[in-house]
Amino acid sequence: MKRVSKSRTTITGILFIFFTPTLCAQVETGQKAPLFSAIDDQGLTWNLGDHVGKQNIVLFFYPAAMTGGCTAQACGFRDQQEQFAGVNAVVVGISGDDTEGLAIFKQVHELNFPLLSDVTGSIARAYGVPTREGGSIVRTVNDKDVTLTRGITASRWTFVIDRNGEIAHIDKEVDAANDSHKVLDVLKKL
Repeated sequence: MKRVSKSRTTITGILFIFFTPTLCAQVETGQKAPLFSAIDDQGLTWNLGDHVGKQNIVLFFYPAAMTGGCTAQACGFRDQQEQFAGVNAVVVGISGDDTEGLAIFKQVHELNFPLLSDVTGSIARAYGVPTREGGSIVRTVNDKDVTLTRGITASRWTFVIDRNGEIAHIDKEVDAANDSHKVLDVLKKL
């Protein structure tokens, strides 16, 4: 009898471990944006709190550097930096890529805004962004194969934070190629 009981306890414990969902915050428009600090593509610390009260902030979470949709999304924001400056907004990309991969992504595509590394997914969790296992991809850069590694893979979500530090817009079904246009429309109405 003790063996059967012990086996059931073990099986229950295993099921609990494998089927317990990752706990994420549930942020909504009108709420204060969770503050955070992260290391950027240059190895420097970027603090959200340094921008609250001064600028509107666009946080776009993307799955992986140097992939098709993520490149289209990032290049859209790159190409419209003047328009974002015109509405007093700073754009920040966040992914589970390590800082080395972010530096490569930024250099290859001449991105003109900070890319933040969230390898543990702590920022994504604070914003309620779903994540899954990370991974690696190989890309050819300057005739050399380069491996880009990410700790987690975040879903593609975009947030607009107003100057008061409140979440003004959340997009959970982002169209990567048109995200920058949609975000600009939101910012123009703030």
